[in-house]
Amino acid sequence: MIGIIDYNMGNLGSVSNACRYLGAEPRLVRQPGDMEDCAGVILPGVGAFGDCMRHLRANGFVDPIRDWIGAGRPFLGICLGLQVLFEGSEESPAEPGLGLLSGAVRRFRFEHGQWEGHTRLKVPQIGWNRVRQAKSGDPMFAGIGDDAFFYLVHSYYVDPEDPALAAGWTHYGIEYASAVRHRNVFAVQFHPEKSQQAGLAMLRNYLKTCNEGHAAGRHGPEKE
Repeated sequence: MIGIIDYNMGNLGSVSNACRYLGAEPRLVRQPGDMEDCAGVILPGVGAFGDCMRHLRANGFVDPIRDWIGAGRPFLGICLGLQVLFEGSEESPAEPGLGLLSGAVRRFRFEHGQWEGHTRLKVPQIGWNRVRQAKSGDPMFAGIGDDAFFYLVHSYYVDPEDPALAAGWTHYGIEYASAVRHRNVFAVQFHPEKSQQAGLAMLRNYLKTCNEGHAAGRHGPEKE
């Protein structure tokens, strides 16, 4: 069973449908106790950073998410579910993030009409873009070609303190980390559930990781 955290924000329907299409049994996790018997957890998100963190706190998810990740259990963050893993965001300076990863979330700054070729860069970035894999062998990219296209909708991007956290890079005026990896945590700025075959392949890889870990009873912190 795969838990999809429902904190009154996020694209729950499309993520649930994609998991179900791949043969998984998704569960909407509406309270922290619902996570316990899940093989993995997905934190989706659409909207503002501050609203997301306030909803997570109001629904009691902040410490359970930290505990889940600290226990070495599989975690997938999508879009805002990536950003809130960091310490804070320029979008909501007064609202701290989960602080599980060091770094900040920054806004694309193309207010003066930055151009690339004949294309004017707009904020938010909406549409398809390439993801260059930072290193070979990450199981989340198994069967996915380098520079594959994924679907993005965002005005803010993560800026990890340690660039080695980046599992994938995307170019949009700047090079930014569109996927990060830290032990049992994999999180992406793009939407795999809306990214056709490449996105379904990534979700399939995540489900495989969850099933293997669950079958082996691996719930302790993973080593570097």
